Amino acid sequence: MRRAGRLRLLLPLLVSLITGAVFLPALHGEFLNWDDSVNFVANPHYRGLGWPQIKWMLGATLMGHYIPVTWLSLGLNYVLGGMSPWGYHVGNLVLHAANGALVYLIARRLLAAALGDGSQSAHTTGSIVMGGALAALVWGVHPLRVESVAWITERRDVLCGLFFLLAVLAYLKGLERGGDLRPIWQALSLAAFAAALLSKAAAMPLPAVLLLLDAYPLRRWGAGWRRLAIEKLPYAVLATATAVVALIALPRGAGVTSYEAYGPIARVGMVAYSFMFYPIKFILPVRLSPMYELPARVDLVSWPFLPALLGVAGVTAVLVLGRMRWPGGLAAWTYSALMVLPVSGVVHAGSQLVNDRYSYLSSIGFAMLAGAGGLGVLRLRERGRATRTTVAALVGGATLVVLTLGFAAWTQTQVWRDSETLWRWAVEMDPACSLCHGNLGSAITGAELGLARLDEAEMHLRRAIELRPDNPIPYFNLGTLLSVRTRYPEAEVAFRSYLERLPGSPTGLGRLGLLYLLQGRLEEAVPLLERARGLPPAPASVPGRTAPTPLVTAIGLVEDDPGALMLLGRALVEQGNPGAAVFALQRAAALAPSAVPAHFWLVQAYEGVGRGDLAREQMDILRRLDPRAAGGLPVR
Repeated sequence: MRRAGRLRLLLPLLVSLITGAVFLPALHGEFLNWDDSVNFVANPHYRGLGWPQIKWMLGATLMGHYIPVTWLSLGLNYVLGGMSPWGYHVGNLVLHAANGALVYLIARRLLAAALGDGSQSAHTTGSIVMGGALAALVWGVHPLRVESVAWITERRDVLCGLFFLLAVLAYLKGLERGGDLRPIWQALSLAAFAAALLSKAAAMPLPAVLLLLDAYPLRRWGAGWRRLAIEKLPYAVLATATAVVALIALPRGAGVTSYEAYGPIARVGMVAYSFMFYPIKFILPVRLSPMYELPARVDLVSWPFLPALLGVAGVTAVLVLGRMRWPGGLAAWTYSALMVLPVSGVVHAGSQLVNDRYSYLSSIGFAMLAGAGGLGVLRLRERGRATRTTVAALVGGATLVVLTLGFAAWTQTQVWRDSETLWRWAVEMDPACSLCHGNLGSAITGAELGLARLDEAEMHLRRAIELRPDNPIPYFNLGTLLSVRTRYPEAEVAFRSYLERLPGSPTGLGRLGLLYLLQGRLEEAVPLLERARGLPPAPASVPGRTAPTPLVTAIGLVEDDPGALMLLGRALVEQGNPGAAVFALQRAAALAPSAVPAHFWLVQAYEGVGRGDLAREQMDILRRLDPRAAGGLPVR
């Protein structure tokens, strides 16, 4: 008994360690040119836990998300490790590992309830413990988890998951003695739910999920549905408030997909596809991608939307008809639909049709089914209706499944190590993905010190425009690339094409101003840069006060984007103005400490102003980051 007790205590830790170990390659990852650049590299507001940072976190709706608890965790990351990506990845990994242990604790209780035993000790029996461990590991090491864990921006996913699972666990704990939900546990569950909602709005369906659990496996319908619904009212109030905030925040930072472009019939197809996508990818996690692009047109009677609609209708009908024999199947299917519904297309923003990260919470039900399958065989053995050979085959099969999923997740995690690797993989998965080609071209442009591979980058950007001529982003990236290649007239055409599609865009105005700055057209550049920053025209200089040079003033107006600042710094070095280049490149290096081009050009800028000591410091940094790049830069 003591050995069994120790095993029950150690098993959550073991599950957590295995879950985290699978994603260790993520620790070598960088900030990516997909939201990370906006959220972290070019965002000074979250860096710290002082009142200015906290005030910003409490009001920020950056990129259409209101996530103050997530920002607090990221501010703590900055305090502990600055702008090193490693620390942010550690945070994501630790949170996901903890979530693996929480899924295990929840699975034990739900499996015990499914067997009809709601006693406090039932979920600690050997077969249920093993079934819970299998469910947690199948969920935790699944390749669908990679996007949520390996992408720094998705801290909101794993943090929201932590509090969501704590809310469910507290709810289950509050029911362990039978009868009504105990007030102290309900209060703890509500507090955790509030923290989940403030980490990411994806937790909103929890009230409906708790009602689903009341139906199965808890079987609480004897208390009366009205009473159960009233019990969920505090949860519903929190969810409704979050929905209102989300609807306000979303248009501020993301392009909400209009119903004119995708009408009600199209939304039905998008929802049906979402409902089928995640169960299929759970069973067969192949060809995973960071971007499953929303088609330019959704036709309900064409591939893949008609098969998805028929699939949803067919699966639902079969599970409803078979609910008496297999209630767990219907419960897992319904749970997945509830969790996916808010992001399935009813309210849609972004370029994606579906995302792997949307399965982070929605697939837990399917993992429970895997655990229930293992539990079923073990129970047969306990009753003498299964041989040791059958149990051994189960253990071997379960181990093989976990190892296979873990190996696939380990491999997939390495795809996320840098922007170019990620988008090269995405283009391979879907050669017709416009956004993937555009992001790959942008990644090559930002990573390349010389001009050797810029032809390839231009090819991808022009392919992105060819695939989606109405999408403004490839024009912006093409303009940046042509600026790097000093093809300034063509770059101006690209930026103006971007502004035609997004009139008045601060990003477009700022980059056009930067282009004029590269050409030495200061009088045209400064007004555009001021408009991009939302600033009034600069006042006339005050008599008797030394004003900065017009060029330095203009550099100070350039957006907090390391790529833009590195481009400007490089151009100034090549134009023989290293003093101004230092000003731009220092800002770039502060924003992106691991960016090789910033340090590469700073070496030359410091040499140009006669600061050999600072040039040598930058050379030391460059050697650590990229010895190849440092090899061609002798420093006196």
